[in-house]
Amino acid sequence: MHLILKKFIASMLCLYISGIYAQETNYPSADWSIVPANDLGINQQKVDRLFDLSFEDSATQGVVLIKNGHLIGERYADGYDQDSYGTSWSMAKSFYAALIGISIDKGEIDSLDDKVSKYLDYFEDDRDIVTIRDILNMTSGLEFPKSEHENMFFRNDQMAYVRSIGMEKSPGTVFEYNNVNSMILGDILLEATGMKADILLQERVFNEIGIKSDDFTLWRDGSDNVMTYCCIDMSARDYSRFGLLFSRQGKWMDKQVISANFVNETFSTVWNTTPNWWTDEKRGYSLHWWISKNDEESTIFNASGKFGQYIFVDHKNDIIFTRITKYHPMPGSTQNWGFLKYLDINNVDLWINVLRFMHQIGIIDLSKDITTPNTFPDGESKEFYTNYGSIIDAIADLSRD
Repeated sequence: MHLILKKFIASMLCLYISGIYAQETNYPSADWSIVPANDLGINQQKVDRLFDLSFEDSATQGVVLIKNGHLIGERYADGYDQDSYGTSWSMAKSFYAALIGISIDKGEIDSLDDKVSKYLDYFEDDRDIVTIRDILNMTSGLEFPKSEHENMFFRNDQMAYVRSIGMEKSPGTVFEYNNVNSMILGDILLEATGMKADILLQERVFNEIGIKSDDFTLWRDGSDNVMTYCCIDMSARDYSRFGLLFSRQGKWMDKQVISANFVNETFSTVWNTTPNWWTDEKRGYSLHWWISKNDEESTIFNASGKFGQYIFVDHKNDIIFTRITKYHPMPGSTQNWGFLKYLDINNVDLWINVLRFMHQIGIIDLSKDITTPNTFPDGESKEFYTNYGSIIDAIADLSRD
């Protein structure tokens, strides 16, 4: 009888604690508050399954799971920990897109439907019909090669490359994942605010959500242009702060960092389907965010980066799941290709393999002779892509009874 009573009291206590955490709108301070998953009504076995699926891929460096603003789980590969940097690759697109929303809030940019030529005079040609919305939705109609302009990454002056890209299609008609679109954001922001995008990101976002100035790297190219289509280095925990900002409709504690209207518009489906590159799962896209699931059960959006970098945001259930792959950071924040900057690179995949071969036989040392974000083969996803559908379902399953 006493045992039954003890179990009943323990059960009621767990329900009480869970209720407290469920009603609380928590934000991390310097550190995340760590709460057991069960205290927030999430079965620990479901967390373990999500993590196990992620670590079936040996490229996984770390995963972090946030519920209601509390850290309910994290796991890291051997040799890495909560302070280890990952590089964002294209997850950065979602970060820099947020600055457009903030500039609209501040009246520096009038509208998403402003023509780009209002801010960039070099668009006063046949590109004059392109709007900022077209840029953010990847429907600009600008020239779109098979490389998606990834070869821009190897240029010393990437903005000069961007300015040379002409029109190919009518804007707003075709989704094409074009890295030039995202690089243009930096130039628009510079003209609208008088400040470079990396400074804006630090002052208007990172400072507001508690990411310290010595806890990230924001990369520029060799001509001092901010690489707004890629290349933010920080920890999985800090990437998760950005996810929480969007889960909370742009609000951080008592401050509206980004307007709720901009976040709500971001978290709406523009393109219901996008190309099936590495998964048969249907994905949408809106304002530089991907849409992995959007139904009555859950709405899961994500920032996404090459080689398998993700910040998943289950907006409806206030869940953030971040996954980064193995990374070996370099000192500095400005690209320096050394003698390689004089080469004209068009086939990106071939060039990466050539660089790795040159590194392997000792012609160059990729950790010393150049300075740039660089993912080695140990950080290239394979199984994570294969498991993508199961991972989305595992995130949704966290909130199922």
